[in-house]
Amino acid sequence: MTSRNKSRNRNGDPEEMEGGGATAPAAPHPAVAPLAFLLGKWRGEGEGSFPTISPFRYGEELLFSHHPSKPVISYTQRTWKAASGEPMHAESGYWRPRPDGSVEVVISQSTGLAEVQKGSFDAEKKTVTLQSELVGNASKVKQITRAFQLVDGELTYVVQMATITTSLQPHLKALLKKI
Repeated sequence: MTSRNKSRNRNGDPEEMEGGGATAPAAPHPAVAPLAFLLGKWRGEGEGSFPTISPFRYGEELLFSHHPSKPVISYTQRTWKAASGEPMHAESGYWRPRPDGSVEVVISQSTGLAEVQKGSFDAEKKTVTLQSELVGNASKVKQITRAFQLVDGELTYVVQMATITTSLQPHLKALLKKI
């Protein structure tokens, strides 16, 4: 397993994004440093529910990676059914922290849905809260919020969702440990 994911810069030359492997990653870009508590690979379990579906349990892996010279965090998520290991969902995107404590996030889901979220972070409390500014290519989903918190080395999150028929309410929650 490697701690780097290859990407290309605007000239098409290979670059590498630091990840959560066994080697110590380089110091993050100063803009990314307040969110360094997220960097690395996380794995755990979650549960989902919503008024229109049956409750479910899932396994999950998140990867927050960075390139030391870039003021952005690369984000990937994949989930699988807890009982069978069958793949369920995947998404990826970029997190762009700002000096004023705000953060801009773009996420593309395997379902075709795209999100633009804005929010804030507190580096001292190790929290991030996000609210959708745009949910694209989604005829039913109208709003998504995400709240992340690191407590005692465990990353938790809650995702809330609103649809055309249901007001904003919890949809997903998970507890992840760094691997």
